[in-house]
Amino acid sequence: MASDTEFPCLLVISVPFPDTRLASSALRAIEVDQELSPLVRRSMSLAGPGLDGKDGAVNGSDKRDLSILKVEYRATTNRMLRVAVNGFMESLGVVVGVMQELDVDVLEADEQKS
Repeated sequence: MASDTEFPCLLVISVPFPDTRLASSALRAIEVDQELSPLVRRSMSLAGPGLDGKDGAVNGSDKRDLSILKVEYRATTNRMLRVAVNGFMESLGVVVGVMQELDVDVLEADEQKS
C-alpha cells in the first residue's frame, strides 16, 4: 500500500452481511471494478465479527465467520476520497439490491428481523 504521506486521507468501511457467502459474493462482484483515478487506492477483504485490524483479514484457507466486507480507501485529497466512496456506495447498493431480489437467504434474514 502507498505511504501515508502520498495518500493522507483514509476511510475504512465495514459492511455486515447475514453470512460469509453473501459477503464473499459482494466482495467478488465489487472488486472487479478497479479505481479509475491514480489518486485513490482501495483494498477490500472479509473480516469476522469481533475481529479487528489485520487479524480480521482473510486469506483463502480461513474458515471463520467472515460476514463483514471491510473496505479501506486512501486518497490524496478529501474530495477524491468522497468521489471514490460515492461510487463504491452506488455499486454496493446495486449488489445488495440484486441479493435482495434474487437470493433466498437475504429475504429470510429480512423476515427474521421484522
